[in-house]
Amino acid sequence: MNDRIAQALTKLFDRHRIVFWYDAKLELRDDFEALHLPGVEKLELTNNEYGIKYKLLREQPEQKFLLYREGPQPADLDNWLLDVQLAHGEFRTDQVAIWLSELELGLEFTDVVQAHAEFFQAIKRKDALKKLLKADDTAGQIRLKMLAVCTGSEPRMDAVVENLLQELADGRDEKIKLVGRCSLDGFLWEQMTRCYGYKSEEPGIRDFAIELFKSCYAMGTDGQVKLTGDALVFLKRWKDSRQFEGGFETLSGECAEVLGIEQDLTKRDFRELIELDYFRLIDQKIISDLVRAVAARTASSGDVAIWVRQRRQGHWYREYRHLYEAVDYAAQFTNALGEAKLAMDSLAEGVQRYSRFWYQLDQLYRKFTYHVRMSGQASLMGSLTDQVENLYSNNYLLKLGDRFQTFVDAATKWEAFPVRKQKEFFEHWVRPFLRKDNKVCVIISDAMRYEIGDELLSLIRQEDRYSAELEPALSMLPSYTQLGMAALLPNKALAIADNETGTVLVDGQSSQGTANRIKILGQAISHRATACKADELMAMKGDDCRALVRDHDVIYVYHNRIDATGDKRESEERVFEAVEETLQELIRLIKKLTGANANNLLVTSDHGFIYQNRAIDESDFSGVDAEGEQILFRDRRFVLGKGLAEASSLHKFTPEPLGLAGEVEVQIPKSINRLRLKGSGSRFVHGGASLQEVVIPVLKINKKRQSDVTAVEVDILRGASSVITSGQLVVTMYQAGPVTDKIQPRVLRAGIYTEAGDLISDSHDLTFDLSSDNPRERELQVRFVLTRKADEANGQEVILRLEEKHAGTSHYKEYKSIRYLVRRSFTSDFDF
Repeated sequence: MNDRIAQALTKLFDRHRIVFWYDAKLELRDDFEALHLPGVEKLELTNNEYGIKYKLLREQPEQKFLLYREGPQPADLDNWLLDVQLAHGEFRTDQVAIWLSELELGLEFTDVVQAHAEFFQAIKRKDALKKLLKADDTAGQIRLKMLAVCTGSEPRMDAVVENLLQELADGRDEKIKLVGRCSLDGFLWEQMTRCYGYKSEEPGIRDFAIELFKSCYAMGTDGQVKLTGDALVFLKRWKDSRQFEGGFETLSGECAEVLGIEQDLTKRDFRELIELDYFRLIDQKIISDLVRAVAARTASSGDVAIWVRQRRQGHWYREYRHLYEAVDYAAQFTNALGEAKLAMDSLAEGVQRYSRFWYQLDQLYRKFTYHVRMSGQASLMGSLTDQVENLYSNNYLLKLGDRFQTFVDAATKWEAFPVRKQKEFFEHWVRPFLRKDNKVCVIISDAMRYEIGDELLSLIRQEDRYSAELEPALSMLPSYTQLGMAALLPNKALAIADNETGTVLVDGQSSQGTANRIKILGQAISHRATACKADELMAMKGDDCRALVRDHDVIYVYHNRIDATGDKRESEERVFEAVEETLQELIRLIKKLTGANANNLLVTSDHGFIYQNRAIDESDFSGVDAEGEQILFRDRRFVLGKGLAEASSLHKFTPEPLGLAGEVEVQIPKSINRLRLKGSGSRFVHGGASLQEVVIPVLKINKKRQSDVTAVEVDILRGASSVITSGQLVVTMYQAGPVTDKIQPRVLRAGIYTEAGDLISDSHDLTFDLSSDNPRERELQVRFVLTRKADEANGQEVILRLEEKHAGTSHYKEYKSIRYLVRRSFTSDFDF
């Protein structure tokens, strides 16, 4: 005890010359007598006040004195030294006094400490509080800091509440019980009323959570609201918090049940819910209504795109991303098919129209099917999937296939000028680089059909310093791997081998396998050429990769994921997932090559494919089997042989019109029909003459030295008034132009701040990624809810700020801002 008394007294003597010590309980005389403080004279009060007063004030006016009296302080009227005592310090030795002195708090905080004695019993709590205290703290601020210590949070009400809600979500109650034991519960509920308008006969954290969800949902619909706008701001902050989102999700689910949200949602129109994201059920309601609206065609593709975009800002979007994407692609597909005119006047016109417009239908169908598969919600998406499948198969694939087939039947030569033939690939695309002494890398991705090349084009253009162009080419017929791969090599004559292997000879040499292909390349360009597989190249160390590029003028890189997946019956249904992986792998491959100083790249394919996601109907199989003198090779879309018999559902080619040497004839089923083939899948097929199989992409990619990517500009459109008069402010943001490959989206954080930099509204993370050419469709309305802090700014200017993250950091810099004047009357409190 003695040390602590000495410490406390030393501190008092730093501030006072004279200190009174009343030993009310008559228990500290020994401590007083044992005490030695340098420079301090000890005196005992025993009815000698008058003489002592003279000594203190007249004889030794500079000397420090400790005046001890056994017993309590006399009543004021009997206290001869009251004036001196009031001018100087008093040392109290009860527990409260010791705590006050340890925390360096004045006597005016006696009531605060006394009321919450339990709090100070634990040294850990007391030390934690001491670290938070500031010299000018009020009693309220001290209590808030005590709450923060009890709940393990920052000394702010929202942080305290977040921690208590997290504890509730975890099914525990130590923190809230400690708040009660320390008698801070009264203060807590007072603050909850002050901050959020929460009042209850029996206040509790669970009760508050239910009221919070109820009121915020009611603000967005038309229910009864009991809490203030600050509660809505709190809820938004809480659900967007990385640290507490798990607790938010748990309690959101529990409260949805208590509040009967599911029943309430059934009677609402999904359009009024687009801005709300407090419950998972809201997303489920919106998605199921959207699925129905798209299937019934009561919602336009443009509207669906805008709704899905708005949902992207929502809390549960990550969980339902694939469903939203699938609905969006279904609407786009239906819309695009409605606008498509599937007519052509020649084979060449068919190829060109496909490469300009129709390929998009295959792309949209692929994206829809991929997202439905990834969502795992086959039954929810069932009716829409059936509709898209029917439209795709019957109104698009079959119609286009039949129409195009009439020109295939009439063609005397397999060509579509001005579109180049695959056989001319080396001379037309590769040779020009070599003539200018430039190196070139050729990536061949097996079965990368034209529409996939188009998506790759867009992904590459989004990368900084990459430019890319896409052209169509016409693949060889039959459109299968050995022939396509051979045609991409330097060649004068191509011939299908006169045996049962289906292999292809380039100028008399086998083109099967990488070693043979290196040999053919080397003969054509005096040996500075090589070939390898994509996975071998990706496994190379940087130096080895640089050496490979340095030592060769032409490198062929073979990538095979789409074909490898689609060609097996057990994996063919995963082919669209294989496409997504292929796109990512090709980007990595391109970056690896450009990183090794390859600046010119060509990406192409050996052939395309047809894929229908559902089981193939009987009617899609050719009614006859191919027959002839000699059948060498059978596939689902072509037959190789000699003396093949004519049949109405098959079309026969001799080698010459196909640009082939040798004597092997080819037969293909018409339109999109399949031939029966034991043990093989029938949904993913190629080899025939449909546009999806024979139009292949050729991408020319170049790596530049200068940066060429910018972010889209965003403006804040000021309305008619620059005065804020109510608890909400709706502001229109305008994206200055459409997003393109090289003008990229911009992500901004928006909020309203005081001059001092305090946030007085909710905060929004906004993504500006609109691609519409129509300026009206590039406007975004943002609703700000003002907090109670905004009242303090009444009559002052406030700032609506758009901020952007410094690249690669969590720090923000101002992007744009605009000023408003707050002029709110008392009636503005009745907004909600």
